[in-house]
Amino acid sequence: MPELKPWLALIFRRKSRLTVGAGLLLGTLLSGIGLLALSGWFLTETALVGLLLAAGIQAYINLYVPGGGIRFFAVSRTVFRYLERVYNHNTVLQLLTDIRVALFDRLAARPRTERSSRSGAQWLSRLTADVDALDTLYLRLIAPAALAAVVTLLLAAMAWLLFDGVVALILVVILSLSFLLSTWLVYLRTYAASGQLSDQQESLRGELVEHLEGFAELTAAGRTGKHTARLMRRSVELSRDQARIDSRTGWHQAGSHLLINVAAVAALWLGFRLFEQGNLSGPVLVILPIALLGLAEVYAMLPDAFGKLGATRAAARRLNSDHGLERAAASPAGSAGELPEGFSLQACDITVGYAGYSPLLSHFTLTLRPGDTVGIVGVSGSGKSTLADTLAGLAEPCRGERHSLPCAYLTQATVVFEDSVKANLQLANPNAGDGDMWRVLEIVELAERFAQDAEGLGTWLGSAGNRLSGGEARRLVLARVLLSQAPVVILDEPFTGVDEATRKRISPQISRWLQGRTVVCLGHGPDALLASDRILHLG
Repeated sequence: MPELKPWLALIFRRKSRLTVGAGLLLGTLLSGIGLLALSGWFLTETALVGLLLAAGIQAYINLYVPGGGIRFFAVSRTVFRYLERVYNHNTVLQLLTDIRVALFDRLAARPRTERSSRSGAQWLSRLTADVDALDTLYLRLIAPAALAAVVTLLLAAMAWLLFDGVVALILVVILSLSFLLSTWLVYLRTYAASGQLSDQQESLRGELVEHLEGFAELTAAGRTGKHTARLMRRSVELSRDQARIDSRTGWHQAGSHLLINVAAVAALWLGFRLFEQGNLSGPVLVILPIALLGLAEVYAMLPDAFGKLGATRAAARRLNSDHGLERAAASPAGSAGELPEGFSLQACDITVGYAGYSPLLSHFTLTLRPGDTVGIVGVSGSGKSTLADTLAGLAEPCRGERHSLPCAYLTQATVVFEDSVKANLQLANPNAGDGDMWRVLEIVELAERFAQDAEGLGTWLGSAGNRLSGGEARRLVLARVLLSQAPVVILDEPFTGVDEATRKRISPQISRWLQGRTVVCLGHGPDALLASDRILHLG
């Protein structure tokens, strides 16, 4: 299952949390089995003593030790269950956070042309439903399967110690069949159907979002009813496919439970032989069969998880394909080791453009050292933004090579998130203190604007920053870039929407703040740039 390797590697970075979570889950299972087994022994021992006393035979039973053990297992099972649920679900949320952050990082590093190859509905499905599908890997699949195998071996060892090797061997065979029936055989019978269903659900989910987005146009065209009916038909078909998969999973679960019951009956039947021979007492005889019945709780978690493994693999394939995870991990753009010593950015005879179209820019060469500031001007359509993407590492040059130290990149698009000022600024530097944030806000002349608000840096900016004017939003995004500690800064049209008077005041302050770093500033004309050592004109 090569498509799962990147995600398993990401998940197992938190080995300590996974180990603790597995330990809590094991404690829950063993406490439950221990409670059943000890209760069965205690009830049997009590019944036998009662029969002996009724027959006039002197007998006694220690009520305190087994009673204390039963209370211990009852309490420990409750405590372990509570801790396991809280801890493991928190672990899953952290794992999903790790996955989403990794995906966003990879997605942000992909060229714009590749990101635009899919609709917003498709990306939404990738970053929600497909990521959520990966949460089955640990909590529902890896941990339960591993612990089921461990508990099975422990019960086999228990059979060896309390009964004999023949009983232990027979139980291992039966329980191994039950384990295969609830894991690998479920997967084999549902893999193709589950993967296909996942792909179809992803397609339908995207169509549904597009239906909602285009509802006004469909209504105007009188196509709402027909389009809705088509979506409903597809939904019904998918529900039928899901029902078939659930039916197969259910039959395997029933078969697995049947084999567990067969194992319990076999242990009881074979135990009678040892009881008749005097090698086993009556109360001990019932311990193993009842413990085996408790194994059903362990195996009950497996069929559903393995029945969804095909869908999980399909989701992983889509994410790998769309985000280029393996390729990006193998060859990170802008490796510092590829640069000659003493340089911070180098573009060697690069050709910039889009596949299948004439190049926008050819034979472009640029070499910059720390502290250099270069301006690049050109009319609309001359390739400035595409060149900026290439220099920042978001787009691969059609020809030539580009190497750079880590970059902070201000794109033409002004993106403000629905959050506080502080949260928006810390995207560039999570370790930045309040003093640093107020400093960059002063540089772009926004400090007074937010100081007047009672919340200060906690001021809520609204949906897409709708509480800010266009110029204020642009300056806030510019402040976010300035807060970054990247040695290379690329600014594409930094003063879009900023009035001339404000631009003239803040431009020298920005230059002083960026002193010592490599700066590439792009604009329509020299007046839209920072003060530069040299200016390049694109034809």
